[in-house]
Amino acid sequence: MQIRHHGAVNGVTGSCHELQVSKAQSVLVDCGLFQGAEAKPSLAIDFDISAVTAVIITHCHIDHVGRLPYLLAAGFTGPIYASQATSALLPLVIEDALKLGVTQEQELVATCIRLLKRQLVSVDFKHWYDLSNTDCRFRLQRAGHILGSAYVEIDLPHNETRHRVVFSGDLGAPYTPLLPAPKAPYKADTLVIESTYGDSLHHGRKQRTQQLKAVIERAVSDNGVVLIPAFSIGRTQELLYELEQIIHSAKKHSFWQDIEVIIDSPMAANFTREYRRFKSLWDKEAKARVAKGRHPLDFDNIVTIDTHQQHVQLLQYLKQRQKPAIVIAASGMCSGGRIVNYLVEFLPEPTTDVIFVGYQGAGTPGRAIQKYGPQGGYVELNEQRIDINAHIHTISGYSAHADQAGLIRFVTGMRKKPQHIKIVHGDNEAKQALAEQLRSKLAQQTKVEIAT
Repeated sequence: MQIRHHGAVNGVTGSCHELQVSKAQSVLVDCGLFQGAEAKPSLAIDFDISAVTAVIITHCHIDHVGRLPYLLAAGFTGPIYASQATSALLPLVIEDALKLGVTQEQELVATCIRLLKRQLVSVDFKHWYDLSNTDCRFRLQRAGHILGSAYVEIDLPHNETRHRVVFSGDLGAPYTPLLPAPKAPYKADTLVIESTYGDSLHHGRKQRTQQLKAVIERAVSDNGVVLIPAFSIGRTQELLYELEQIIHSAKKHSFWQDIEVIIDSPMAANFTREYRRFKSLWDKEAKARVAKGRHPLDFDNIVTIDTHQQHVQLLQYLKQRQKPAIVIAASGMCSGGRIVNYLVEFLPEPTTDVIFVGYQGAGTPGRAIQKYGPQGGYVELNEQRIDINAHIHTISGYSAHADQAGLIRFVTGMRKKPQHIKIVHGDNEAKQALAEQLRSKLAQQTKVEIAT
């Protein structure tokens, strides 16, 4: 058995791991795009796919699925396995990515989506499935990261027993709104685990909700705009869920009852509809709210912006009016999308507040704003130098990734601990810190290494 890594080893993007399951066969777990400082000039598949018989998708964030169109273009015709919810979201994600970053030629986009849907195979959580044309089987377990996210268990023949390889994908934080926390698998012989927050601990959910409420209350005191760059899948829905709770709990005649929560992202709106459609995957708390007649993702304060014309009109309206508003827009790392136009207009304004609620990759505008904004620095957006006079906030507890404690809990919670752990998907400091912690908590017979 061999595992070759075609991404997410020198950073946190481009997740793509090839498991050799026999002498002439292999399976890919994810096929993601490199982003930010890790982006490559060519998007073409640069590794041999002749042995690849299948692809298993952990979830549909672009850094885990963005190279799928190039895999299809390279001639891959095998099955692409994904959970039911991921299968519903994936064509939307790929279509959007192609239109934004590759081509506006509708026929080409439609051909790619048609091929993708033809090869896409939806599978249920917790059930074992035979892996195409191999003697192996695989199972998806809920990862709690975003809707439909999974970690992958693969059983391979090994002498007269079986060897189980677990790929963590991206693991969710334990108290993420809407989705239940991931549970550790019973066993793993080999584990490939992410390390995005391998060197840090998140704020607790109560603390982060209080911080969100306090930041917004301070921000709106001067009638300014609150900008929240958010990933369309996961973070946006979690924010809506928390804001609905804050509004529900606020006094009847407070500003919270009237403040507009603007979702300026057609993709986020589409994904929010999918979140509502897959209520069966929600956790007990979210289901209880629905049972009481509440609508955590569809409350009265929400305003959805669809067309580009509406977006332009809203920008002008917000510049002229003297009334606060909360704007949630993609992209989460400010590297494109409608959030960029808001930042260009409002970053120079001292009445603006920007709240980061997710990881900002090295080389992205989001990381620059996060780093230099508090110093009164600047950022380059749309080939312009934009001075930052806005207030910049970071609330780490809203990350959809497990922190160091969550990652360690995933490993130590296994009844049968791994013999071999390979750490991927993290900055160098995060990977090193997680490796040290795992070595200190596991027996010496477990080999812990940072993948290369």
